[in-house]
Amino acid sequence: MGGIVFISVLAFVLLVVFFYLVPVNLWFQCVLNGVRISLIQLIFMRWRKVPPAIIVNAMINSKKAGLNLSSDLLEAHYLAGGHVRSVVNALISADKANIALDFNTATAIDLAGRDVFDAVQMSVNPKVLDTPSVAAVASNGIQLIVKARVTVRANIKQLVGGAGEETILARVGEGIVTAIGSAKSHADVLENPDSISKLVLTKGLDTGTAFEILSIDIADIDVGKNIGAQLQMDQANADKNIAQAKAEERRAMAIAVEQEMKAKAQEMRAKVIEAEAEVPMALSEAFRNGNLGIMDYYRMQNIKADTEMRESIARPVGNETK
Repeated sequence: MGGIVFISVLAFVLLVVFFYLVPVNLWFQCVLNGVRISLIQLIFMRWRKVPPAIIVNAMINSKKAGLNLSSDLLEAHYLAGGHVRSVVNALISADKANIALDFNTATAIDLAGRDVFDAVQMSVNPKVLDTPSVAAVASNGIQLIVKARVTVRANIKQLVGGAGEETILARVGEGIVTAIGSAKSHADVLENPDSISKLVLTKGLDTGTAFEILSIDIADIDVGKNIGAQLQMDQANADKNIAQAKAEERRAMAIAVEQEMKAKAQEMRAKVIEAEAEVPMALSEAFRNGNLGIMDYYRMQNIKADTEMRESIARPVGNETK
């Protein structure tokens, strides 16, 4: 009895292993849908670590859509790290929308890291990108804050190596700044905001990107600060500070010159006092050497007294104490 149970369990296990290694149900599904793939190929897929269900479902979907894709191409793309289901869905969508897309281009786009199915969908249904607020200043100094909506569709030929949405938004923002900056007055922009869109569209901003710009629409314009007046005020304040600094420098130089003149005057006064202190000594020396007599000394004193009297008479009233 125990042997029969063991044989039954063993047979069940072998049957499960057989159906796992030999996907008969997938092969039978291929036969029913007219897809040519042998049972040996499905077994080899298991050994190459490729899920047979993914390849079989992709081949069936492409067959029903009128596309003939070989299992080798799909298997190679899977082993390269691609998304087989996304590629096949993109090829089917492109074929139905009359968009030129071959298998090699689709797999290249997929391996480049882009969602090829979304790219095809965007080629059929354009996408709207909202730019962040762009601040620009017109020639009269008034700031304008602009928001725009950019309608783009995917450019299949440029998806590999083409720039993304961030580049489109950056270029549009730069174009808006240039267009407003070239306007003579902010009022001209407010009266005709469509002029910004026309000017930006002529610049070919989608060159080298993965998208084609269909339209640029100005969604909102707000008046910001008077940048021109602010700059003039800042310049006036800067000029005032410079003038004050220069005046302070001249005042400091004048004070320094005055201090220097005072120092020189004090030095001269000290020399005069020193010279006056030597006069009595010179007189004594002259008396001893016989070069000066007593009458000469008295005459000199009389001259000194007369001089002081004349100075006192010539001095204005009120300066007697000086």
